[in-house]
Amino acid sequence: MSEIKKIHMGPAKCAVDLGDGSERGEYVNQDYILNKLGRPHRAVSLMYCYYPLDETWPARARNAFKDKEIAFQWDYPYDDYFTYKGGIGGTTDDEPFTCMRDVRRHGQDVILTMTIDPNVTDEHLEQIGKELSTFGRMQLRINHEATGNWFSFTKRATYQQVADFYIHAREVIKKFAPNVQTILCIGGVENPEKGGEIEMEKEFADAVRATDIWSVDKYMALHWGWPFDVADEGGNSFSRSKVADTYNLTKLSEKRYRELCGGEKKPMVMSEFNADGDVTGPYEQAEMVKEFCDMLKNDKDQGWFNGFTFYQFRDRGRLGLEIEDPNNADCGIEQPVMQTYKEIIHDEYFYPEMKSEGDAQFPVKLRWGGSEDAEGIEIPLHFEKNPTFCEITFEDEDADLNLMMEINGKWFYKAPHAKTIDFMSAFFEKPLDGEADMTLKIFAPPASGENVNDGSEDWMLNTYSTITKMPNIRIRFAPILK
Repeated sequence: MSEIKKIHMGPAKCAVDLGDGSERGEYVNQDYILNKLGRPHRAVSLMYCYYPLDETWPARARNAFKDKEIAFQWDYPYDDYFTYKGGIGGTTDDEPFTCMRDVRRHGQDVILTMTIDPNVTDEHLEQIGKELSTFGRMQLRINHEATGNWFSFTKRATYQQVADFYIHAREVIKKFAPNVQTILCIGGVENPEKGGEIEMEKEFADAVRATDIWSVDKYMALHWGWPFDVADEGGNSFSRSKVADTYNLTKLSEKRYRELCGGEKKPMVMSEFNADGDVTGPYEQAEMVKEFCDMLKNDKDQGWFNGFTFYQFRDRGRLGLEIEDPNNADCGIEQPVMQTYKEIIHDEYFYPEMKSEGDAQFPVKLRWGGSEDAEGIEIPLHFEKNPTFCEITFEDEDADLNLMMEINGKWFYKAPHAKTIDFMSAFFEKPLDGEADMTLKIFAPPASGENVNDGSEDWMLNTYSTITKMPNIRIRFAPILK
């Protein structure tokens, strides 16, 4: 009987996604994040804008209007996000596509946030759909926080027009990219005393019914005046809420969304979540994040909430697991919330489900549908004690594989150019204190980061890879002597 087993990776009880780059921070490559956090996320959230009718497009707002006097982050003529370089007359060789490929190669789905000028024609939306069709089971958050008044799209249309545009853009894009699920992110229930209605319910009720995924953005503390002032006593550019209040408003929002859909259940997520260290300081920030996640785990009413996106990995302010080093933008300064967050995402409640599905033998075919639906293999390994060497080497016929591998709770990436991967860092934080049996799990996301249209019916949703033979796994329990 074969020693290796087929294994299926499915959704966690609560998914964890991570924001990576925004108006407040640069994109950080997925190799760095994986090494820092020890596991991939369900998805990585990228934030872009698309205002192609503006004369200065596609220059980023801060560069196009650097001589304009700005006193608030959203005072630019269009939103100061990275600009979507695709679209009509654009290219897929630039952002966000380079980042999306990086995310998917590393075994994660993409959440693309796009603020879009509601005056663009259908031809623009059709082109966006065509460009997103190769990125698998991704999610698209169109014109988020739509009941607010800070983004440029809310100044170019009425709120009813913004809601109608969401429905229309979704329909057009999905004609060309049925692989894409759309996220409606609005205010939700913010004032329960109003009878439980969501903000601007009249305008957005149809959008609630049309969307694939419901969402709210909830910061338990936020300094929205950043970076133009300091959050301090007597100021009015920041807020702070009780963790329980944030939790309850989110839950009430999901309840009202369901009511507007006649009881139908859709996935409910929090697309931006954190407590701003500008307000709380670094220690209470970590405590508040943990308290919220503990409430999720301990809630007897399970199933109403599907996941949250931590905003974000590295931030120029204090909304990140790291603060960007002001002396060197390529460096991050780890915050106390980093360790708290690592403990959260390695908790079983927030970890993808793994199910063994019977015996397998080489050559073995692996299917990658996405981070919540993938078929891989697991190889049993026996350890006499904590190893001194532990590594895997692939023979030439398998050296070009793109793989995500997990052992002892830590994940490793193997790019197509890499032949040998050292697993020893899996035992630095979690050394073995004696004999142990464990498995090495292997999955194969697409090497290019995109799905290839090979004519098969499921090409938009699945990619396939084959491992031809057992790799060489070298385990030693003592230093090498002469």
